[in-house]
Amino acid sequence: MEKRAGNPHLSIPDTYFDPERSLVSAQYFEDLRTREFSRLDEGGHVYLDYTGSGLYADCQVRDVDQFLEHHVLGNPHSENPASTIATELVERARADVLDFFGADPEEYAVVFTSNASAALKLVGESFPFADGSRFTLLRDDHNSVLGIRMYAQARGAEVSYLPLDDELRLDRDAELPDAGPGSSLFAFPAQSNFSGVKHPLSLVTRARDAGYRVVLDAAAYAPTSRLDLSEVPADFVSVAFYKMFGYPTGLGALLARKEALVELVRPWFAGGTVEFVSTQTGVHRLRADAESFEDGTPNFLGIAAVPRGLAFLREVGMERVSAHVAGMTERVLRILGEVRYPDGSPAVVLYGPRDIADRGGTVAFNVLDPDGRVVPFGEVERAAAAVGISVRGGCFCNPGAAEKALDLPAAEALECFESIPHGDFSLSRFARCMGPDAAVGALRVSVGIPTVGADLTRFAAFVQEFAAGRAAGTAHVAGRG
Repeated sequence: MEKRAGNPHLSIPDTYFDPERSLVSAQYFEDLRTREFSRLDEGGHVYLDYTGSGLYADCQVRDVDQFLEHHVLGNPHSENPASTIATELVERARADVLDFFGADPEEYAVVFTSNASAALKLVGESFPFADGSRFTLLRDDHNSVLGIRMYAQARGAEVSYLPLDDELRLDRDAELPDAGPGSSLFAFPAQSNFSGVKHPLSLVTRARDAGYRVVLDAAAYAPTSRLDLSEVPADFVSVAFYKMFGYPTGLGALLARKEALVELVRPWFAGGTVEFVSTQTGVHRLRADAESFEDGTPNFLGIAAVPRGLAFLREVGMERVSAHVAGMTERVLRILGEVRYPDGSPAVVLYGPRDIADRGGTVAFNVLDPDGRVVPFGEVERAAAAVGISVRGGCFCNPGAAEKALDLPAAEALECFESIPHGDFSLSRFARCMGPDAAVGALRVSVGIPTVGADLTRFAAFVQEFAAGRAAGTAHVAGRG
């Protein structure tokens, strides 16, 4: 590889891009990129936001389009031909989802939802919280999990958070509180959407043995890691299909143990969720299992695309995906860890683990100025966008991990939160309130199936030249080359 010109203190060793370091064949993913994701290179894109959304393979949309061109699908749950085909498709998709996650259809049901957040809301609004109940969760949970606390608190349940250590892992000294006499719920992410930390799946059994029902947020985990519910018997699991394989959007699922699903108490009913409703007698009866939670007409055209997406993941192989993502993540960590200023000071601060042990393909960081101050994440994000690189900036809907990583003082943060008028909040305004030395957000790079070495070469050049520009006091960044 040709040496890059520039400050030697900001160079990246060529071995970071050596395909022999990968645990799997780099050529396999190069070929897959050419065959199924050529639009990335045609458009000059370096896409590094796979935790935000996966990308669909060309074969998925081609095969689904061909299917839709030759079939007539109508609103399910009727007996006309178009409806019958759609109903069969939905039920086959349910079975396929259960099979993909190793879930016994005698034990688990699949509820199709609009996304993972909607799946979590179904649990929160229907869980029988009461005085004496507990809702215990990690400080690393996504907003959509944190929001369940509103239902818990409204019904008298006690809410508590398990702390994180300096690597943003669950603190090893954290103790799970007793479940208490009421129905109690424990929720945690299989993989952090902020730091990429993979929390121990043994927490599922530990919490269930302690008397909790368990919600496992698998939205960030399922796209690149094998989840087998025969080994990880969570009561409720939330996933989003667009994060797993890009298409369709607007579709997720709640996988629920049937014994736990029957304990939920739906606060309302809607079309499709009932066996019957009467206005003159004032009675209704919900359907059994999953259908009582699917409000209105299911997204049957979107559901038709789910089996093809799952088939794509099977074709690639989840073990191969995990190994590929681990190799790409290791390179990202090395790139960020080695960018330094001429005096040897780091140009990047990493949040979370510095190696690939028990972590996924998500890396959170900030760029530092030569004086050690954090460069506002938005400035870096915009500079990356200008050269065709997609990264994400902010807190990633994970305030607990962000507060821990960024070491935000609680008293000062609360004062700023309360001082900003309703409707006027933004992270930039919050940053101004917190002061010039406070970091209120971070940057996130995440890799996936289509990521190849050339993406990381361009990303490395961008970070290197952005830091060089800060050292020189300019806004110079890398070109599209």
